[in-house]
Amino acid sequence: MKKYLLSAALLITLCISAKAQFSLGIKGGVNYSSIDADNLKSSSVAGYQLGAFVRLGGAVYLQPEAYVSSEGGHFEANDNSFSGSVKFTNLNIPVLVGARFGPKNVNFRIMAGPMYTSVLSTNDNFPQNFTNTFNNNFDHYKSNNFGYQAGFGVDLGPITADLRYQGKFSNIDDNYNQQPHLWALSVGFKLF
Repeated sequence: MKKYLLSAALLITLCISAKAQFSLGIKGGVNYSSIDADNLKSSSVAGYQLGAFVRLGGAVYLQPEAYVSSEGGHFEANDNSFSGSVKFTNLNIPVLVGARFGPKNVNFRIMAGPMYTSVLSTNDNFPQNFTNTFNNNFDHYKSNNFGYQAGFGVDLGPITADLRYQGKFSNIDDNYNQQPHLWALSVGFKLF
């Protein structure tokens, strides 16, 4: 953890010392998430994200964000005998490092970085035959976890759009190796 904080501090210092540009903005969008689990088929569910971002830097930039999102997954037995779903409302805090290129009012960007997630609420729908099959050991979800995001985007003046992939460094529930995956499309507006 100390390495991540030291790296973030170094990047911030480099951005500021290089006559960094500063942008503050709001963003919102949709996402499609699924959770892979042992011995089950999974399918995607739609969700949302809404929050804010700060961008510091020029051609190389640092972009911390904070946003609330809805994500989850739908599970089904391989023989279709039972199914269930779970949705999380999360607070996500990614710290992305990126590079941008192109003319001043049309920037193309690539970015990647670590992300902290805190689960604000969980809403699961597992029928009795589902919980009986898994001995009530299926939905012991972690309340905090670390992951990553990577993607690309474009800025058209004050309007920004991103497409990103999001994954986790570890399982969100160690029972049945539950691993989430998410694709997000967001649109934002730079306030200044």
